[in-house]
Amino acid sequence: MLTTFKILLFGISGGRLEPEHRQRIEQCSAVAASQRHHELLAGLDIRRIAITPVEEMIFEAAVSLQNNDVAVLASGDPLFFGIGRTLLERFGPERVEIVPAISAVQLACARFKLPWDDLTLISLHGRAPGLLAGKVLSQPRVMLFTDHRHSPDRIAADLLALLKEHGDTDRIQGLNIRVAENLGLPEERLWQGSLEETAQAKFADLNLMLIEHASAGPADDENEAGADCVFGLQEDEIKHSRGLITKDEVRAVILHRLRLPSSGVFWDVGGGSGSVSIEAARLCPELAIYVIEQKEEGWRNIRANIARYGLYNITLVRGQAPEALRDLPDPDRIFIGGSRGLLAEIIAPCAQRLIKGGRLAVSAVLQNTAEQAPLLMTANGLEADSRTIAVTRELKDFDEDGQPSGLRLNPITIITGKK
Repeated sequence: MLTTFKILLFGISGGRLEPEHRQRIEQCSAVAASQRHHELLAGLDIRRIAITPVEEMIFEAAVSLQNNDVAVLASGDPLFFGIGRTLLERFGPERVEIVPAISAVQLACARFKLPWDDLTLISLHGRAPGLLAGKVLSQPRVMLFTDHRHSPDRIAADLLALLKEHGDTDRIQGLNIRVAENLGLPEERLWQGSLEETAQAKFADLNLMLIEHASAGPADDENEAGADCVFGLQEDEIKHSRGLITKDEVRAVILHRLRLPSSGVFWDVGGGSGSVSIEAARLCPELAIYVIEQKEEGWRNIRANIARYGLYNITLVRGQAPEALRDLPDPDRIFIGGSRGLLAEIIAPCAQRLIKGGRLAVSAVLQNTAEQAPLLMTANGLEADSRTIAVTRELKDFDEDGQPSGLRLNPITIITGKK
């Protein structure tokens, strides 16, 4: 009868290895463990495998599995942002036996005396931070698994610089940071401070970082407008200048035609007040949004809107398309709200950079733009579609003839290109 040996995956909590687990490890052909867990194996005459690099560990474990079971030691619960997922994928569930321990999050929250059933959890272990600021600043409480590249002081410094750039003093003052270092070890330490204090402190490599908002919502009555809605901000709830803003009804059609993905990259070219991006960011908090705007007036308005609603998944890019697009990641969606007469020069690189299946939308007030845009999209390999909308707002007031007063908006053509 053929014997199939297994991976025995043991979670370690508090720097302690249970006697019965040690007995099982003694029977294995090898054990994979990090350097900090080696002291738990003192006295065992067994081949040891470094747990990193992971690919090398997987290869060495597979070789050792030909002779007997292989033990793997991992911190806390190996299925919670741990090595467990990788081992299950590589060896299959039938060849992996898992004995979990208390997770680092459980231990940290116990130390902080903090219920964690509604906590947002983000791991930065071996991952690019991506939209970290947007994720952290949009949630009331976030626990971060940090690593040596993304330490608490560096994360705090980056958040502080971003919030200062947008003049968001309310969030700077309202953020509270807690750090749990070396949990379960003799050198365990719990730390608490402001964002600025955290940026100046130093921490052990083994830690978790908790970021809490003193208030989950905007601080004053003015900012409470639209705070609870996901979609449908009104023009007076978005800071703009001289009436230069994509009107509510038009904004709704643009976003409908774009069919925004839940994540990915969105370019807003000629952002103006940023109204389209503001709505998109609230609808899709995992979407990385880049607003390209050249005018200082527009920048001030967009910054104010970002800070007002805490939409830090939006990145401001100062400059003029197409030059300002060169260093941005390839987009899933593009909206062109202003081209300054460079529509042909902008659509060509946009169509080229747009991912397969992506969408490009252009709003046109002028008839010349409405006629040019679909031709340019088609010439650049996109399937074009044009829709013109006319909006009349009827108000409750009546004019001198007893007729309802109203406002008729200029017709707007929305041209959509699909790749």
